[in-house]
Amino acid sequence: MDQQDLFSRPEEELTLGRFAEKAYLDYAVSVVKGRALPDVCDGQKPVQRRILYAMNEMGLSPSAKPVKSARVVGDVLGKFHPHGDQSAYDAMVRLAQDFSMRYPLVEGHGNFGSRDGDGAAAMRYTETRLTPIAGLLLSEIDMGTADFVPNYDGAFNEPKLLPARLPMVLLNGASGIAVGMATEIPPHNLREVADAAIALIRRPNLSASELLEYIKGPDFPGGGQIISTDFLEAYRSGRGSLKVRARWKIEELARGQWQLVVFELPPLTSNQKVLEEIEEITNPKIRAGKKALSQEQVQLKQLLLSQLDSVRDESGKGEAVRLVFEPKSSRQNPEEFATLLFSRTSMESSHSINMVMIGTDGKPRQKGIIEILGEWIDYRFETVRRRTKHRLGAVLDRIHILEGRHVVFLNIDEVIRIIRASDEPKEDLMARFSLSGRQAEDILEIRLRQLAKLEGIRIEQELEKLNGEKAELENLLADASVMKKKIIREIELDAKTYGDNRRTLIEAASQSSLSTQVVDEPVTITLSEKGWIRARSGHHLEVPGFKEGDELLCTIECRTVDQVALFASNGKLYSIAASQVPGGRGNGVPITTLIDLQGGGKILYMLHGKPGLSVLISQSGGYGFLCRFEDLSARTKSGRNFITLEEGESLLRPILFDPGQDLLVAALSKSSKLLLFALEEMKMLSNGGRGALIVSLEKGDMLTATIVTRHDGVRITTLGRSGKEAIHAIPEKEMLAYITKRARKGKPLPIKARATGFALLPESS
Repeated sequence: MDQQDLFSRPEEELTLGRFAEKAYLDYAVSVVKGRALPDVCDGQKPVQRRILYAMNEMGLSPSAKPVKSARVVGDVLGKFHPHGDQSAYDAMVRLAQDFSMRYPLVEGHGNFGSRDGDGAAAMRYTETRLTPIAGLLLSEIDMGTADFVPNYDGAFNEPKLLPARLPMVLLNGASGIAVGMATEIPPHNLREVADAAIALIRRPNLSASELLEYIKGPDFPGGGQIISTDFLEAYRSGRGSLKVRARWKIEELARGQWQLVVFELPPLTSNQKVLEEIEEITNPKIRAGKKALSQEQVQLKQLLLSQLDSVRDESGKGEAVRLVFEPKSSRQNPEEFATLLFSRTSMESSHSINMVMIGTDGKPRQKGIIEILGEWIDYRFETVRRRTKHRLGAVLDRIHILEGRHVVFLNIDEVIRIIRASDEPKEDLMARFSLSGRQAEDILEIRLRQLAKLEGIRIEQELEKLNGEKAELENLLADASVMKKKIIREIELDAKTYGDNRRTLIEAASQSSLSTQVVDEPVTITLSEKGWIRARSGHHLEVPGFKEGDELLCTIECRTVDQVALFASNGKLYSIAASQVPGGRGNGVPITTLIDLQGGGKILYMLHGKPGLSVLISQSGGYGFLCRFEDLSARTKSGRNFITLEEGESLLRPILFDPGQDLLVAALSKSSKLLLFALEEMKMLSNGGRGALIVSLEKGDMLTATIVTRHDGVRITTLGRSGKEAIHAIPEKEMLAYITKRARKGKPLPIKARATGFALLPESS
């Protein structure tokens, strides 16, 4: 229902929600099909297709004199693309950039930008014309191969698709963001794609793995090296990612010195970007909300400055990319030096593959390599079929005209007599020689010079040639094998004409990662109430002093190679390497230099252990769960939400234990009730959460402590009215009275003092 229907039919109601849904859906379809996604047939987005067609109509062939870009943009906007001039110019600029397009379709004269992010000059300064390879899209446009539709105001016609002679969607790739979907199609080598298309035409049942014997992988305009070589799944499904690394070499200098030179970069990486990343590491800025550089920033700065002496950009006309890195010492290992640089800059980066496009059915969808080439091949067969029919029609029409002219030369005197004597020569000629109206009209318009004897010989020769071509065209339409051979020959010719060597090297290599050797030694980590953390070498050390007003919160004895988990009061989990904690004298460093505390949380507990150990997590509301120690890791400094706490609930100390058989969970409440149940009743939640109910609490009561124990007794710490602490032991034979099912209320302890927690048994301490 359009807006006119909406107002002309008041009896029909349309809710605001349905109207908004339809309006947004129309907008989404418009963006998907009309702007952001390429078509599988010609590989072009609408604006690109309109630019190329407009330039072709303007006669801007590769041999023509280039014209101002502003003139082209004006023609595109005025006739086909009613949008902003800058958007059309930006699209044309991209078609001309040899660092953006593997095979540029527009030849630009003037400043068309650089890979460092410099913009193109204004359209009034630059000039353009089509490149020779644009002929792959436009050479057959006037041969009946394209369907034309009215433009936005009906004054002109524009092609729905261009008759692509090669699968341009793979050659130049595409990148775009639509509504609810995006596309990232990498460019490929023309010769490889042509060979793959020919192979699929000959053997339609080829698998994706067999097709990848021809298409080795993406071929980026700027070269680079693809170090991940397993493309099969990405090309089979149309989605995946790969690692691309800069290409480099070592140049020997005088006196045993050397320098590392980068001469090719991954896509979307520029010289300027790399230099900025190096500058950011060697001259770091204090992050927002912080008072000082983080420990990681300081360590990385020291590491890079200890290895890198200088970096400079020597790129120019001779070499588009030449970044020179000089090491501190010639005794450094070049491979390790390169790994350090690549691991911290975009000289090694991931490139996604998401081959979403408009299919031959007009629907946007993610497609694998088999489907892409298969649909283009179907389109190519239909294009050649239409081209052949169009040419056959022209040949038959020309034969028809020439046959009429041939009658003239056989009966020239009588034809002249009829024309001179008749008031209606056209009808008389048609009646006398059985001519069609078209033939009679052509005879009447023949010039006198065309009545020469030599012209008759030319007509007979042309007729003979056209009849031969007619037979070939009819055979081409009638015989599918002949059509197949014709298309294959044309693809081979185009590959020979426009093909070039592969630029991107495909060679497997391990991903660069920055790792430092950590000496395995004992270390004691302490954390104060106000969040100061430090490490001291060794175990069984005296508790250090802190600043005035500050006290010890927790301390752990571990090794420098261990991971330490930190639990915050808001349920967030953080993790750090023990080797990251700075040592030395003093009070240490604020914990916020190692992690980013968020949401007003405060670190309550530290925990360390080995893979394979289990952890009991519980909170004062009576809920809890189990996890493995290896689950207690956070990938980022900002941590992750791990424990769900309701308002007023607090986190209890996590319990680390060695999983085994016949273990019990002991739960102690504030009202001095004890509950014991089998560990198997607890849930294992690797990703955290709230867990299951451990103990049923009465109003005003709360869970104060939990522990994992065996059947050999439990020791409970108590606090008397006088403030005296004591330990109340429950031996093995008395434990049976407290053992029941999870989520029960528990049984009161036979003590007058208030129970505060659990104490370790002597043999386990």
